[in-house]
Amino acid sequence: MSTIAQILKDSRAGMEKALENTKREFSGIRSGKASPTMLDTVKVEAYGSHVSLNQVASVSSPEPRLLLVTPFDKGQAKAIEKAIREADLGLDPAHQGGIIRVPLPAMNEQRRKELVKVLHKLAEEGRVAVRHARTDARDKLKKVDGVSEDDKKHAEKDLQKATDDFIAKLEGLLKAKEAEVMEV
Repeated sequence: MSTIAQILKDSRAGMEKALENTKREFSGIRSGKASPTMLDTVKVEAYGSHVSLNQVASVSSPEPRLLLVTPFDKGQAKAIEKAIREADLGLDPAHQGGIIRVPLPAMNEQRRKELVKVLHKLAEEGRVAVRHARTDARDKLKKVDGVSEDDKKHAEKDLQKATDDFIAKLEGLLKAKEAEVMEV
């Protein structure tokens, strides 16, 4: 049997997870600056299976508009280059001397607007996940026995406050990332 405190704690954990997930998704969205996390979604065909790029190479960003990908196994360079090109990130990698240089093209206004739409979609998914954690907790609170209705009402208020806080944090993340993407 769960207690009200446990239910609230679990719901907060669920909301925190939603927030972290959204942060991670946002880090993969390209702004004007190069970030090694931009290539986290790239899957490379290596050794007979598809693996994350970071399992077959290290990624660094020595300059604001350049990523360097260094394969752990030089024989994988062609496969890595192909995976980056086909990852639909709008990048054109160039392989030279065992290192793959990935220059970031300047983004045009239309591309920035498309990325902002993607950010809004990801933020909405985050909000839905936060609300889902709230709904789960609310259902569990209704089933708690041996607790006064007042305690349940207070717990629901606390739950709503936590939900509002996490959604406000998501909005803050969205605004910051949107500004970063739109910055020329």
